[in-house]
Amino acid sequence: MSGILNYIWHGNAGGVPANTPKSQKNTEKESHTMAFDGITIACITKELQTLLTGGRIVKIAQPESDALLLTIRSGQGNYRLFLSASASLPLLYLYPETMTSPMTAPNFCMLLRKHIQNGRILQITQPGLERIVRMEIEHLNEMGDLCRKSLLIEIMGKHSNIIFMDDRDTIIDSIKHVSGMVSSVREVLPGRPYFIPRTQEKEDPLPTQAARFHTLLPSKAMPAYKALYMTFTGISPLIAQELCYLAGIDGDKPAQALSPEERTALWDAFYHLIRRITTGTYFPHILYEKGLPKEYACIPLTCYENCETKAFASVSELLHTYYAEKNTVTRIRQKSADLRRIVQTALERNVKKYDLQQKQIKDTEKKELYRVYGELLNTYGYGTAPGSKSMQAVNYYTGEEITIPLDPLLSPSENAKKYFEKYGKLKRTYEALSELTKKGRAEIDHLESIAASLDIALEEEDLVQIREELIESGFVRRKGGKKKSKVTSRPFHYISSDGYDIYVGKNNYQNEELTFRFASGNDWWFHAKGMPGSHVILKADKDGEIPDRAFEEAGKLAAYYSRARGQQKAEIDYTRKKNVKKPGGSAPGFVVYYTNYSLVIDSDIAGLRLVSN
Repeated sequence: MSGILNYIWHGNAGGVPANTPKSQKNTEKESHTMAFDGITIACITKELQTLLTGGRIVKIAQPESDALLLTIRSGQGNYRLFLSASASLPLLYLYPETMTSPMTAPNFCMLLRKHIQNGRILQITQPGLERIVRMEIEHLNEMGDLCRKSLLIEIMGKHSNIIFMDDRDTIIDSIKHVSGMVSSVREVLPGRPYFIPRTQEKEDPLPTQAARFHTLLPSKAMPAYKALYMTFTGISPLIAQELCYLAGIDGDKPAQALSPEERTALWDAFYHLIRRITTGTYFPHILYEKGLPKEYACIPLTCYENCETKAFASVSELLHTYYAEKNTVTRIRQKSADLRRIVQTALERNVKKYDLQQKQIKDTEKKELYRVYGELLNTYGYGTAPGSKSMQAVNYYTGEEITIPLDPLLSPSENAKKYFEKYGKLKRTYEALSELTKKGRAEIDHLESIAASLDIALEEEDLVQIREELIESGFVRRKGGKKKSKVTSRPFHYISSDGYDIYVGKNNYQNEELTFRFASGNDWWFHAKGMPGSHVILKADKDGEIPDRAFEEAGKLAAYYSRARGQQKAEIDYTRKKNVKKPGGSAPGFVVYYTNYSLVIDSDIAGLRLVSN
């Protein structure tokens, strides 16, 4: 046990990996916009082909102006296929929930119902690695004759579209009409022939051989990673960076400057990627950074070494989870924007003031020297000649000889009095500043803990207590006699691998509630050492000893819900709850403890089960 007094001022804690090549950092935004690339579409096409082929379209709805929801009954079960041609977020995947549709179906929806409702899906394909999925459907026309139609979705950013065609690839209609005035490359209008626009002259990577690869790549006067995705269809900047990383080369290096060995290594990585696609060997997963969804892919992304990985059984489940979590994070960020601004402004102001006070304290360091000068002048000054500008004397505290500057117009006793006055002034300044800096440091720690609480807020209810704390602390003014908002947010509740209950506070108020009202004296209390973070309570087992694994998992939670999230090593203090005390008059979340154990652990909580939040 440690005998050192530990002060903890804590609420909750809350990119590009540090070792990522420079070019990936520069194209972070670009890689996000290209996440739904040809490889992801190949993976979703395989899933749809497996589950929906032979199924019948029993319901067609158009929940949004640019999206469809098809209900399909197949031998595998009933499925909802969501197709969105949204310019900002085009998507295609099996949707697990129902959607609200308008009372009156749009014309495009009515047209599809007329032709292909109750139609049977023959096959679902993707041309090469294009961001296109084609669904061929067999149906009976009004005369009872068997006909074929195709429903095609192009996932191409602002040019995304859903197109309905006959068996000769003539466009019957589309969810978006594109006239010649809008696009000089291709019109998407009823009666026009359908074709894939070849605007960038990219190569299909699937049939590409080594000789062709070695010819094409060095011809590009651009970085190697860019040469990859500018040469081949379906390759996003993110995947291009992954290929460079696997090949052990800097993606920013010009493609023309690659050595024969580097080109061979890049071809090997490219070849194995194509093999994975052609054999259907996918790994749908989401990468999380500090608990937030950062990126997703259907092949392993090894270039993100410091991110947590969550695998999924299907790419549809991946996409639904990723965008739901992204939307949640975005919504909460928007809802908490005013609170973040208040906290950040107050934090910057307090840090600036604290730094100035620290500098002023440093200026008082000479106070003790002035006191010694005064004492030595009173002791030895009688022997100093009038008008002297300095005096040599032995400092009886250190035994060293020092030179004392003198004002020649003053006597030794007057010089001593002057030094004592300087000492007194600096001493008073030091005492006042010491108290101010102590309060300033506490204010900064408090604001940092609130900022950390905002980082892990998942729902609007989580913001209620944070806002209330800001009001109680004087950072936010309560509007016109408004009553306190009802609190419905509760701490996280996890179950350890051995069945033990672990609770995690989301903010300072919840930390206080957990530690001093909910936890019993023999429960275990965990906290990341020396940084903002949650109070974590591991409920003690009355019947026996708690296994080491439960302590480790509680420590992981303490690391995860702190500023140490994402670090491979974090120091965690833990002790019995009865050892944790709250100083009188301190703000919520501030505790002290005089004795504790410590452990060093990572912040990976992937194996822990969240019961409720």
